[in-house]
Amino acid sequence: MPPALDSNFKRALAERLRYYNDLGIYDFYRREAATMEVEVDPNSALQPQGPQREEMSPGKTTIAVPVKEEDLFAAPKPEALATDPRKALRIIREDLGDCTRCRLHKQGRKQIVFGVGNPNADLMFIGEAPGADEDDQGEPFVGRAGQLLNNMIKAMGLRREDVYIANIIKCRPPGNRTPERDECDTCSPFLMRQIAVIQPKVIVALGAVAAKTLLAINAPMAEFRGHWYDFRNTKLAVTYHPAFLLRDPRQKKETWKDLQMVMRELGLPISSKSVE
Repeated sequence: MPPALDSNFKRALAERLRYYNDLGIYDFYRREAATMEVEVDPNSALQPQGPQREEMSPGKTTIAVPVKEEDLFAAPKPEALATDPRKALRIIREDLGDCTRCRLHKQGRKQIVFGVGNPNADLMFIGEAPGADEDDQGEPFVGRAGQLLNNMIKAMGLRREDVYIANIIKCRPPGNRTPERDECDTCSPFLMRQIAVIQPKVIVALGAVAAKTLLAINAPMAEFRGHWYDFRNTKLAVTYHPAFLLRDPRQKKETWKDLQMVMRELGLPISSKSVE
């Protein structure tokens, strides 16, 4: 049984929670040692730090890796009473405001890129961060990578307006650099609220940054792909980011395998189409 908290600590904790709520942060997490069996390249190991390339693995074995974070506190959210998901998403967007919660608002971002699509979508795609085109237009995945994502969605027999599309962070990092950990930690609570409103049946994490942030696993793409993960009672799959596919079109066939796995889960007919 955990020790009782003294009254001074309880008051300090309540003040801290109110402070974060005022910032628009409502979800808090504790990292657990929960594990699951996944297949990985026998010649590689999970790295404790450093960037990983999105690459394929010829052979696989099985190891255990941590898979998720657990809720520590659950404060009421402004959108909780909204019965219409469109209205709930508007409330989240209003709560986000002209965000200045991290350094990115001082580093050249033009506007916040919130998310777009069907608020009742069964399928949600989550990428890394807005790029230059997205920063200009205020909508995720509208540049060259966005055109490829549209083709991926079309190959699945769906339309862009059938799904919901968002990113881990909502502001463009300068020079399209990889988002920093603290930037992801600051921005992702708003994404979690979007996910809670949309309640998709399946989430597809696009690329290593999205996968690592959502699953709290530091691994290369070869170890992420081909498995289902339980993310807040929603099934989550990982595939390559469209921007990576533009650099290495050879991996489109592998991406199509990932999408077919998602299609089977959603009960979508699988045709001979592939990602172009």
